[in-house]
Amino acid sequence: MGKVKVITDSNSGITQEQAEELGIVVVPMPFFINETQYFEGISMSQDDFYRALLDSSAEVSTSQPSPEAVMDLWRKELAESEEIVHIPMSSGISSSCATALMLAEEDEFAGRVFVVDNQRISITQRRSVIQAKELADLGFSGQEIKDILLRDKFESSIYIMVDTLKYLRKGGRLTPAVAAIGTVLRIKPVLQIQGERLDSFAKVKTLKQAKQTMIKAVTSDMEKRFADSGQMLIDIAHTQNWEEAEIFRQELEQIFPGQDIYIDNLSLSVSCHIGPGALAVALSNTPKELMRG
Repeated sequence: MGKVKVITDSNSGITQEQAEELGIVVVPMPFFINETQYFEGISMSQDDFYRALLDSSAEVSTSQPSPEAVMDLWRKELAESEEIVHIPMSSGISSSCATALMLAEEDEFAGRVFVVDNQRISITQRRSVIQAKELADLGFSGQEIKDILLRDKFESSIYIMVDTLKYLRKGGRLTPAVAAIGTVLRIKPVLQIQGERLDSFAKVKTLKQAKQTMIKAVTSDMEKRFADSGQMLIDIAHTQNWEEAEIFRQELEQIFPGQDIYIDNLSLSVSCHIGPGALAVALSNTPKELMRG
C-alpha cells in the first residue's frame, strides 16, 4: 500500500500512458466540440482535435470534471494509498482547482487529500507533478509535499508566442477590436504566465523576433528573478508545431548548455484558447529537497 498517491489533470500535458509509467493518475479534462463532450487522450486524439479547431463552424469550449467524478477517483485511490496530493491546473485559469479545494474539506477527505494550488499550468505543472512523485518516493508526507510546492509556487515563468489572435478572441480573452488589429498587422504576441495571470508581454511580427524576445526574457529571469532559486529547468511547449519546437530546443541548448530540455504538446483544453502554431518556453525551479549535491 503506497503512502502518497499523486494525482493531476491533463492540463499538465501528461498522457494516460505516461501517467501509468510514472505511477501517478491523470484526470482527463473534458471539452466540448459542437456540444459533444470529449476527454483528452481518451475519446479524441490531438490530430482529430486540431481538425475540429480549424473548422471555422465548430464551437469549441472547455469544462471541468464533475465533483462526483473527482470524489469517486479519490475514494478509489484512498483504498490503496494513505494520502493523495492533487495538483490541478492553476486556480487563476480554471475553476477546477477551487472545486477540488472545496471537496477536500469534506470529512471523508480532510487530512488525507492535499490539493496544491501552486498556480502552475502545462509544462510547469508537469514539473510540479514529477517533483511531487519524487518527494513521495523519498518518504515526504502529503502535507509536506503540499507545503514545499506552495513555498516555491512563484518560482516559474512561461512565455508563449501565439500564432494567431483568433482563438483568444473567440474565448473572450481579447476584445474583437484588438484581435482585428493584430490580424491586420500580422502581430505575433508573446504572452506571459507569472503565477496565476495570463498577460501580454511583447508584440512582435516574426517568429524569429518572438524567439529572441522569449530567450531574452528567460535569460533575464535566470540572471535576476531566479538568481537565488537554485537549479532552474527549461522546457518547451507548443500547439501542433513540433518542427519549430525542436529547432527552438537546439537554440536554447546552445545558450544554456547542460539543460535537458523537454518538449511537450500544450494540452487540448489550453489549445482551445490559443490555437495551433503556438510556441512556449518555461522555467521551473527544483525544490531544495531534490537538489543533488
